[in-house]
Amino acid sequence: MRQVVGESKSAVEGSAAGGCAVLIAIVDYGMGNLGSILNMLKRVGATARISGNADEIAQADRVILPGVGAFDTGMQNLSDAGLIQVLTRVAHSGIPVLGICLGMHVIMERSEEGSLPGLGWVKGEVIRFRFAPQGANLRVPHMGWNTVTLQREDPLLAGSDADRRFYFVHSFHVVCSNPSDVVGTTEYGYLFPSVLRHGNIMGTQFHPEKSHRFGMQLLDNFARLT
Repeated sequence: MRQVVGESKSAVEGSAAGGCAVLIAIVDYGMGNLGSILNMLKRVGATARISGNADEIAQADRVILPGVGAFDTGMQNLSDAGLIQVLTRVAHSGIPVLGICLGMHVIMERSEEGSLPGLGWVKGEVIRFRFAPQGANLRVPHMGWNTVTLQREDPLLAGSDADRRFYFVHSFHVVCSNPSDVVGTTEYGYLFPSVLRHGNIMGTQFHPEKSHRFGMQLLDNFARLT
């Protein structure tokens, strides 16, 4: 386990997932449901901290990059907070990193939603929903409960049944350059990647912190990854 840096004004909750003393850093860059994620992690017994401090994030054993809002705002906030370098170093070190919603988008190379480059940890882009005429009546954003179909087995989704349902709110979705990075897909007009994994880097288009038992299982799995 990495040493826990001074608590300062950061929030620390929970004991340890399954008795395994790992620290999860929830990145605070002004763009996410931080408290909801922290509370869900606490419910599964994980030790987590909300932090926008580069040193604290560097000391964590797991990192969650949440996000709600626009792509360029997210990237600009990460840059203004001086977090891009430390997050990239953490991602390249092999530490498990989970991007949620916008956090999943910014780990890609680029987005139609903005002009700034993404972090580029996973090859691909982010596009707006584009429906064929038969899907023209579908509303954007895609909002509400929907299912995830596994494209390959992954520990992040272990223990969930075939009818795994998660809560979505988004107008854009990722397109992975490497199909092998896609763990799960969801249908809304067409199939889009809703769970990805590239080595230690993971992403979910949905919000596990709003997804009841399925989201709780996913976050518990993330806390226990080796």
